[in-house]
Amino acid sequence: MKINHNELLTYPNKYDQIPYGTVKEAWNMGATAVGATIYFGSEESNKQIVQIAEAFEEAHQLGMATILWCYTRNEAFKTKQEDYHFSADLTGQANHLGVTIKADVIKQKLPVTNFGYKNINFGKFDDEMYDSLTTDHPIDLCRLQVANCYMGKIGLINSGGGSEGESDFSEAVRTAVINKRAGGSGLIMGRKAFQRPLKEGVEILNAVQQVYLEEKVTIA
Repeated sequence: MKINHNELLTYPNKYDQIPYGTVKEAWNMGATAVGATIYFGSEESNKQIVQIAEAFEEAHQLGMATILWCYTRNEAFKTKQEDYHFSADLTGQANHLGVTIKADVIKQKLPVTNFGYKNINFGKFDDEMYDSLTTDHPIDLCRLQVANCYMGKIGLINSGGGSEGESDFSEAVRTAVINKRAGGSGLIMGRKAFQRPLKEGVEILNAVQQVYLEEKVTIA
């Protein structure tokens, strides 16, 4: 059961997450895991980190698993040249913070760029993290996300994103291959499958499942 969510009536919209449920409620309902979102980088992120860290500790005491949506949110992360919400370094740092507060599974968007810290010019970084730890290859970018999950000890699942039309099938398979070859643990398939006719949605889900079942698709 997901215990928090954003609220879209406030204007202007805030990158906040409100706890609408509790761990104890989820446990009483028979849930085996709780999920939550943190918008890392937002003004409200410190509060969210404390809230979810406490919730995950309670969940573990009750024997429940914990899943964290580790999304970055800050207007400064999007420049005229690039949207660094999808950069490997910023999403990787979000992953690191997520596993530090004891998430058992990290959900993260697939990285499509890098150099967020360097090009926005904030935080702490070393050129070697870009030169030695990764390249601009999609698998290597995703591998940096995996490395920030305690070197893959905590599972990384990437987001399949919303339905974009005819390209959904190929994009879903591509994301699954990248995630698996980078050492990830799976792909979240929601809107890409459910926002289309049943038969087409099932075909996309089956294609993604086949990627993870296929022994020839191995760690790069």
